[in-house]
Amino acid sequence: MPRLTKRPCLTCVGVDAAEAGKSDEKEINPLLPGLPDHLALLCLSLVLPSLLFSVCRSWRRLIYSPSFPPFLSLYAILSKKNPGPNSSSSDRHDDDDDDPIGLYCFDPISASWSQLPSPPPNPPLHTLLINHPSFISRSLPIQSVATGTHLVLLSGSTVHLSPALPRPLAFHPISCRWIVGPLLCHPRRWCAAGSAAGAVYIASGVGASYRPDVARSAERWDPSCCSASSRWESIAPLRDGRFSREAINAVSARRKLCMVNVQGKAVKEGVVYDIEKDVWEDMPQGMLTGWTGPVAAPPPAEQGDMYVVDEVSGEVRAYKWEEDRWQVVAEATEARKGSVVAAVGGGRMCVAVAGGGAVEVVDVTRPGKTWSVEVPKGRRVIALHVLPRMKDEKL
Repeated sequence: MPRLTKRPCLTCVGVDAAEAGKSDEKEINPLLPGLPDHLALLCLSLVLPSLLFSVCRSWRRLIYSPSFPPFLSLYAILSKKNPGPNSSSSDRHDDDDDDPIGLYCFDPISASWSQLPSPPPNPPLHTLLINHPSFISRSLPIQSVATGTHLVLLSGSTVHLSPALPRPLAFHPISCRWIVGPLLCHPRRWCAAGSAAGAVYIASGVGASYRPDVARSAERWDPSCCSASSRWESIAPLRDGRFSREAINAVSARRKLCMVNVQGKAVKEGVVYDIEKDVWEDMPQGMLTGWTGPVAAPPPAEQGDMYVVDEVSGEVRAYKWEEDRWQVVAEATEARKGSVVAAVGGGRMCVAVAGGGAVEVVDVTRPGKTWSVEVPKGRRVIALHVLPRMKDEKL
């Protein structure tokens, strides 16, 4: 019997999104005439969802059903474009008025954005601060990670510059449900955050004030094992507190977490955490030298390379572990210059461009193939993640 095969897809089809929600077809037709539905499902699961979507409504409903292998979608944390106290009502948004961020999912099959269900009220998202009078030239970070099964909100700042999230909020797309994680041993901000083997890792950072022990500490939590008894687990501490200067993405590849202490072209230090040995090691020199912008890697199941977007040139490069060097996979473009947010999955690299007002999708398996996705009006990208599509509550 053929095996159900997951067919990830981040190719935008561009079919009218309104068609996806139609459910006026009351009669129940077989998926494939002459075959029982369970056998038809085995056959159709081998076909790209983008092709099934454009054929008929029954197949369109099938690709959003729990029985069909979920395709990949793009998840984004979006902020409002600084409407300000004197902005007109047309510049403001009716959704999430009390929250500084919006949580969205882009469906590449229907080419449409939808909001995630509202997260639990505690901890409240309206306490998160993006802009502060003491930091005129920069925005305060809101940190999140994707584990392959969950989107996890981990860190942010309050108006008093204290940690806004004492415990994580995790969203499970397949069930379309939120869970509240356990209390962090040390709530923090401006930390290093990443995921590997389904677990969330958080390291260094500061609390309400700088503490050397917090700046060196690191913790791990598995959101798939969330229960009343789940806890954050301490792991080997860092050698020093130099990774508490900025919000850092820890990138997972080959059962290791890789991170640097500052972003961009600045002189930086890098470390690699070996998950199996529970030790921190120096980053290979070639990896460190080429870490010149946002770095992202696909989920472990894809076993792909790490990719970097050079902030200065806009060039996309892949890291080759055996040779300790970065190899160009997409030539430099003006649009990608200055990019600071990226995500990878399904053979595509998604990069926030145009000041966060759009997302450029780069097919890293086919050099030169790119396309652009506009974000909802009046929003800009804070973070991007690739995860399975959300469950359709209407089905």
